[in-house]
Amino acid sequence: MASEQAMAIVDLYKDWSGKLAMNGDMTLDELRELFDEWGDLSSQPENVEFREATIAGVPGVWATPEGADKSRAVICCHGGGFSVGSSKSHEKMYGHLAKALGCPTFTMDYTRAPENPHPGIVEEAVAVYSQLLDQGFKPENIGTTGDSAGGNLCTTMILYARHKGLPLPACCAPISPWYDMEGKGSTLVTNADKDALVGGDILAGMIANFLGEGGSPQDPFANPLYGDVTGFPPTLIQVGAYEVLLDDSQRFYDMAKAAGVVTELQIFPEMQHVFQFMAGNAPEADDAINKIAEFMKPHLGMK
Repeated sequence: MASEQAMAIVDLYKDWSGKLAMNGDMTLDELRELFDEWGDLSSQPENVEFREATIAGVPGVWATPEGADKSRAVICCHGGGFSVGSSKSHEKMYGHLAKALGCPTFTMDYTRAPENPHPGIVEEAVAVYSQLLDQGFKPENIGTTGDSAGGNLCTTMILYARHKGLPLPACCAPISPWYDMEGKGSTLVTNADKDALVGGDILAGMIANFLGEGGSPQDPFANPLYGDVTGFPPTLIQVGAYEVLLDDSQRFYDMAKAAGVVTELQIFPEMQHVFQFMAGNAPEADDAINKIAEFMKPHLGMK
C-alpha cells in the first residue's frame, strides 16, 4: 500500500493535467515554468551546499554534502522529455542523492530540445564527462544517473563516450528511464489508466522535438534499446509499477542481462513516474534514493 505522503505526486500530476487541458496552447516557456514545480515535491536536504558551475560550456549545479568525498562525482541528467525540466526542478532530489552517497552530484542544464535536437544533448553530456576526466577525476570514480529522458541520457552518454574513445564511468542508475523512441512498450497500454502523467500523445510530441527533422528513432544514441551494451558498466534501474514506461526498463534490463552486464531492476509497487522527487517527504522516495546510493557506492570505490 502506497503511503499517504506518496499521493503528493499524483496530486501534482493531476493538477498539471488540468492546467494542460485548460491551456492547450501553452507556450514552451510556460510549460518549462510549469514543470519546474517538480522540485516542490522534494524537501530541502540538510547540510548540502549547492553551487552553480559551468563544465565544458554546460551550466549546472553541484550539490556537495558536508564531509563529502570530493574525489568522486555523479553526473545527473534531469528529465522532462528533453524539452522541459532543469536544475531548478531537480537539484533538491539529486542533493538528497549526494547526501546519501557522501559525494558531490552535478545536475546538468543541457541545452534542451527543440532548440538543441539530437545528437546535441548527448554531445553536451559527454563533453561534461570528458571535462571531469581532464580535471583529474578517474573514470572508476564517476557515476551517471538521470530520470525519465535523463534516464535515457545517463545511459546513451556512456554509449556515446565509448564511441568517442573515452573510458567508461564506474556505474549507471537510470530512474524511470524513457528509452523507446518508437513507442512499442506494452505498458503504454496496460498502465495507461494508472500513470497520472505520461501518455502516448505527450511522448509523440517530445520525440518530434528531440529527434528533429533528420533523427532516427532507432539511433542507439537516442534509443539505447538499439545499442550494443556489451561491456556496459554496472547498472541499477528503478521504475514505478504504475508507469507506462515500465516496459522500457524491463526491455533494457533483459538486454543488458543477456549481454553479461551486472544489472539490477527495482520495480516499486504502486509508484508513479519519478516518484523519487518526493525525497525527504515520502518513505518510498527515501528508500529508492538510499538504494541507488547503496548500489553506487561500492562501484565508485566508496565504503
